[in-house]
Amino acid sequence: MPAEAPPVHSLRCANLHHYLGAGENRVHVLKDVSLDLQEGKIHSIMGPSGCGKSSLLYLLGLLDRPAEGRIWIGGLEVSGLEDEAISHLRNLEIGFVFQFHFLLREFTALDNIKLPMRRAGLMDEDEMSGRAAHLLELVGLGDKTHRRPDQLSGGEQQRVAIARSLANHPRLVLADEPTGNLDTANSQRVFEMMRTLARETGLTLLIVTHNAQIAEASDVSYQMKDGVLL
Repeated sequence: MPAEAPPVHSLRCANLHHYLGAGENRVHVLKDVSLDLQEGKIHSIMGPSGCGKSSLLYLLGLLDRPAEGRIWIGGLEVSGLEDEAISHLRNLEIGFVFQFHFLLREFTALDNIKLPMRRAGLMDEDEMSGRAAHLLELVGLGDKTHRRPDQLSGGEQQRVAIARSLANHPRLVLADEPTGNLDTANSQRVFEMMRTLARETGLTLLIVTHNAQIAEASDVSYQMKDGVLL
């Protein structure tokens, strides 16, 4: 039998250390964290509040820089890139979903999804509108393209946020407690939708969560305690 192909890594990090505060208040938040995220897989990290989960997500999402360690996205080491290059890479390669959807209230669902595309500057207005409408169809909101966030339920707003995270065809989606503000039924619905989208599009998904059911349903699950990834 032919040898099985090695996994493709959407993101890797090695020996990350991170601190918050200064002087006597300096806290060692992340301690020698290494992680491989396989393409097309769903990964989750569980752990108590304050253990470093969100700090790790912000480093992997290039929203912050580690004190020590290295990060690769699709084989490209990004640790030493300049801020402008990191910002460009983050917008194209990484989608974000947070506990609170952070939709702009004055914009429609369609226009909220177009924001990352507009920033990337790779599509004209018709292409952006078509892409945004397609993504709303994917998350089951094709009939609510012109509704503002205050005209949508909490679960629907989070689904718009998921659609927005996919706007620029990212390689990776990072989700920080994406169901933490939803009831049980909507939590399950949102996670199933994210899992289906990951399977269908081949993107890599990393979820930070307190929800044991989400961790159990992931392809790979980690525990974090006191800044150490187990």
